[in-house]
Amino acid sequence: MTVLDRRALNRATLARQLLLDRADLPVTDAVAHLCGLQAQEPQEPYVGLWSRLRAFDPAVLSDLLVRRRLVRTHLMRRTVHLLAADDVLAWRSRHDAMLRQRVLGVYRGEFDGVDLDELAAAAREVLADGEPRTNAEIVSVLAARWPGPDRRALGEIVLALVPAVQAPPRGLWRTTAGVRTVALAGWLGRDPESPGSDGDDPAGRALVRRYLAAFGPAASADLRAWCGLAGLPAAVAAVRDELVAFRDARGRTLLDLPGAPRPDPDTPAPVRFLPAFDNAVLGYHDRSRIIDDAHRNLSVAGARFVLVDGRVAATWTVCGGGVVVVTPLRAFTRAERTAAAEEGAALASFLSEGDNQGVRVAAG
Repeated sequence: MTVLDRRALNRATLARQLLLDRADLPVTDAVAHLCGLQAQEPQEPYVGLWSRLRAFDPAVLSDLLVRRRLVRTHLMRRTVHLLAADDVLAWRSRHDAMLRQRVLGVYRGEFDGVDLDELAAAAREVLADGEPRTNAEIVSVLAARWPGPDRRALGEIVLALVPAVQAPPRGLWRTTAGVRTVALAGWLGRDPESPGSDGDDPAGRALVRRYLAAFGPAASADLRAWCGLAGLPAAVAAVRDELVAFRDARGRTLLDLPGAPRPDPDTPAPVRFLPAFDNAVLGYHDRSRIIDDAHRNLSVAGARFVLVDGRVAATWTVCGGGVVVVTPLRAFTRAERTAAAEEGAALASFLSEGDNQGVRVAAG
């Protein structure tokens, strides 16, 4: 079995994630290809798409949210993602049990004696008129019938039990707005697709294929870490004959789509700026293909990363006045500092809509 070293996996990941070459794709197609972008920080997907698409116009993404072609919802790992509407409808039911279990795991004992089906029906009734509501408004109605659970816990279990989205203006470009929730079925005009019957799992099989297209080659543990679903071994087994297999340097079996890009490991990789919680980093159990273990915890702390030669080599932030500040995690060569400064200046121009406030690369 062919062994793919860390550099080979890195270049494959960059190609799948549209980070090796910016793509000429419509925004909806890019979001669908990436299986969504993590989006609990509302403005971060704009940076993620700017780094991946040529001539990306943030107004297009805002318009797609308003027109309900894209939605913001809790899905993979019970985190907020920006997803294509069709994907949410196809995948939400497959995530129902995971979403519920994760809330119950955090709030142990809060819902003892509570009929969750009854609670879900009451929450649907609250949201039935299609009017976006804050969590506080939803919880205030339900707490009259269920006064026992903590109010925060009550709000979070509702989002697990009832498919819902975060309505605009939340998530619009350069807009600050609180979370207002609306039922998914009312927002998109139809209910999420039902899970397969008699052991059939079409949504699970689709998730396996789509994950590999955007993240492969990858191990089953990587797939599980990305989506948070434990019940996918049968789906992997069902499509196994369609896939090719490799090994990584640790001896793990990696699966992939046979025709998917696996560039030469020596392919040059340009500097790229990633937003907080970017799935190019978080989409794996073994993240060593893109980030050193010493820096792994920065990813879950919300650090924004700079890729140099395809790997996390710096963090970045925007300081007062709109200056993009790059802080290396290792020593940069002169050429690397220049490349980081050039891409950082382009990012500063994007974030300021042409009023470029500049870039500063700190000493490494």
